[in-house]
This record gives sequence, structure tokens and C-alpha cells, in this order.
Amino acid sequence: MADDSTSVFQAGQTALIVQIPEAEPEVRGWRERFDPSARAGVPAHVTVLFPFLDESRMDALVYSALAEVLCSHQAFDLRFERCGRLPGVLYLVPEPDTQLRRLTEAIADRWPEAPPYGGRFVEIVPHLTITQGQEDSVLEEIEADLAGRLPFTSHVASVELIVHDGVKWQQRASFALGI
Repeated sequence: MADDSTSVFQAGQTALIVQIPEAEPEVRGWRERFDPSARAGVPAHVTVLFPFLDESRMDALVYSALAEVLCSHQAFDLRFERCGRLPGVLYLVPEPDTQLRRLTEAIADRWPEAPPYGGRFVEIVPHLTITQGQEDSVLEEIEADLAGRLPFTSHVASVELIVHDGVKWQQRASFALGI
């Protein structure tokens, strides 16, 4: 979730994420310092789709459709071996990222009014954000620290729906992937 501050998160915004609990011990301290989404209550994750539909649109039909779309995708493993960068952003690279891209594409195809990142970026780049808006020297320090903590793997068996309540992000639902 690439936003510059918690003030840009709006009450009622939703997101679909894949939680990566195995990353927490390695990245929590850095994320709490340098990632606004962490300070707003979002755990270590890879975003599937942000922003998704406004909470006011979330009804039984949307939940049912999400469950249907997501259960058609198989659970999978991700490996995090290295860091990557976007301008001002340091992130962990999930590999392989094909399944993550397919999840994003499937949700965006079903709800074209909710393109990834609001349509700001053409390419889908799955990533686990560690820091945003920092100087290269800070990114280099964090990347050097993380080099000794990698690799690790994570099994992805669900996608979580989170909602911003005006202060923090809260988990609202979990959708199982297929077996």
C-alpha cells in the first residue's frame, strides 16, 4: 500500500492483502519507523488490490463473489531472498510472483472500477513494503541489515480484506484460496 502518510487513508477504504507473518520479526522495526501503513495497523503483507471497493459497497454479494474468485486460485508458497526498490521505496521481493499477479488481475477483472493502486501504475509489481519516502542512504542501511535476515518462505492460503476505520486498518474478512 504505497501512500505517503496515514492521513491519506480514508475511512471506508478497503484493501485486499496477503499477510506474511514470517516477515514480521525481520521487518517490523523498520516498517514501524518508515511505512505509514504499519503505523496504521497493517501487518507485513503483499497487497493484492488497493484501493478496493469502499466499505459502503461491501455486501453479501461482494463477499460471495470474492470468495468465489479467490477459491479458484490455489494456495502457494513465496520466498523472500532479496530487496527491491522503487523511487523512495525499499521492499522485499516475493518469488515467484506469478500467483500474486494472477490474484490481482482476477480481482481487477471482476471489479474493473477498482484498478490496482487506483490506476496510477501500469505494471503490477508485487512487493512487501518496508519503507517509503526515504533517502538512498537510509534504504542502503536497511537493505544491509535485512541481507543477514533473508531468506525466508511463507505459505499463502488466504487473502484478507482490511478496512480503514478513520484511524486504523482492521481485518474484516478472510478468503481461503483453493487447496
